[in-house]
Amino acid sequence: MVKTPPTASTRRMIATVAWLYHQRGLRQNEIAERLRISQSRVSRLLEQAIEVGIVRTTVVLPKDEQSVLEQELSAAYDLREAHVHDLGIVADESQLVRELGQLLALYWETTPMNAHIVGFTSWSRTLQETVRTMRPLPGAGTRYVVELVGDLGPPILQHQAAQNTQLFADLTGAEPMFLRVPGVMVSAEIKRTLLEHDAHARAALARLDQLDLALSGIGAGGIVPPLRAGDNFFTDQQVAQAAKRGAVGELNLRFVAEDGTPVPTDFDDLVVGVTLSQLRKADRRLGVAGGRSKFRAIRAALLGGWLNVLVTDSTTAQWLVNNRG
Repeated sequence: MVKTPPTASTRRMIATVAWLYHQRGLRQNEIAERLRISQSRVSRLLEQAIEVGIVRTTVVLPKDEQSVLEQELSAAYDLREAHVHDLGIVADESQLVRELGQLLALYWETTPMNAHIVGFTSWSRTLQETVRTMRPLPGAGTRYVVELVGDLGPPILQHQAAQNTQLFADLTGAEPMFLRVPGVMVSAEIKRTLLEHDAHARAALARLDQLDLALSGIGAGGIVPPLRAGDNFFTDQQVAQAAKRGAVGELNLRFVAEDGTPVPTDFDDLVVGVTLSQLRKADRRLGVAGGRSKFRAIRAALLGGWLNVLVTDSTTAQWLVNNRG
């Protein structure tokens, strides 16, 4: 049954009760006596305060308290930081993506960004969830948020990616720098022509040499909806070629092998975005990912040193520790 929204007068009562309880520290029986209502009604009004958004529960992640698994993961892959969350039984990897993205948003509330130039993978589903749930970070000290990869997929996906970049820039008080050209070009000649006529894209690409922090997407090397083969993305034949040459995953459209080494392909030059060598220059290289389908891709990214900070779930972390190789 759909609940009827509270009236204006009821909302005011809800707000008053919530203020007395959460801000003034009064007990429920004291509020009931003061407002001359029953204690059971006070309890119901406090529940409504959460339902209608007058009271928002805030969770703050603990700092400087590493679990044994985080210590093992950091030691196994020589990481600067490892943040492992025990999420219990997760229904599917879509839910895992959402929850990891939300946990990364909480991470930024307690961890200084300290990055003048931030590279951002705007098409990453996990990072989309991060910016959707992040609070403003006025002290981030960020000057530029630069997209790490050009446009991918259909126009609606490109529009969402641009919105993600803009929102992340707004939340950090930075200037967004967009790559509004196809992420994978049809030919090197078309790539050269488009970049010659797009000063904004050239400026963004130049900033990729100066990254302080890179928020990287990690792919398993396949074509995952809503991306489509050949739609500003790799074709089926190109993905097959990369796999044949040993690719088990990709970071920002750059393929890597089981041991983390780059996998050269005939179409590397068609990608518009950060290169692996540019990525390695970043002081902090943070990846947020998990799930069985990405186990090998995450391990490859860590073995290659393309990431030095990882946010993941306990199941993925345990697999990474057990299968260091």
